[in-house]
Amino acid sequence: MTPKYKRVLLKLSGEALAGSQGHGIDFDTVMDICRPVKTLRDMGCEVAIVVGGGNFWRGRSSGKMDRTRADHMGMLATVINALGVADGLEQLGLSVRVQTAIAMQEVAEPYIRNRAVRHLEKGRVIVFGCGTGNPFFSTDTGAALRAAEIEADIILKATMVDGVYDSDPKKNPEAKRYEELTFMEVLNQNLGVMDMTAASFCKDRGIPWLVFSIEDPENIVRAVSGEAVGTLVK
Repeated sequence: MTPKYKRVLLKLSGEALAGSQGHGIDFDTVMDICRPVKTLRDMGCEVAIVVGGGNFWRGRSSGKMDRTRADHMGMLATVINALGVADGLEQLGLSVRVQTAIAMQEVAEPYIRNRAVRHLEKGRVIVFGCGTGNPFFSTDTGAALRAAEIEADIILKATMVDGVYDSDPKKNPEAKRYEELTFMEVLNQNLGVMDMTAASFCKDRGIPWLVFSIEDPENIVRAVSGEAVGTLVK
């Protein structure tokens, strides 16, 4: 099987790692997600992963807490997830590096762009933690930034919904799913598929997003193989 994309960045939400329990890490679910990543490597695809932290902490819903401190707590939550994903990938025999935007050298490498690219060229999977390393920016924006820096061909956003809809499909059974969108349509219609900062950033740099459901983890392989899954935003 020949991949359509040579270098991809996979954006995983924290919720995707929680499985049916809805919080924390369900390691069976992590392994289900890691197996398709191994398939990508076997296909010759270079893979970087950005993880969210919503299964442990959501800074925006922290009430009266200082937003900067709440966001720092969220960044630490992404490191827990990054280490969990790395462990799953290593159990499958892959060579993995965790890089974080906040230095914690006893736990992970500090993010260095040239080192990250070299890891990819050597066939290692990289898991990025801490988003951009700055408060007030989402992990979507972190994914967009890292994708630009490592020159990824596409961002694969694995979500709990099978694409982008014109309204919430859980509330509106008549909601229409888009097969393809432009970033301007996402911005103008405020579709909420990604952080608006991330959408604007990728629009300016021509980095496409493919939004699809992670409920069937094999969609990761289908997406990279060029099959029609989810919604393409370009």
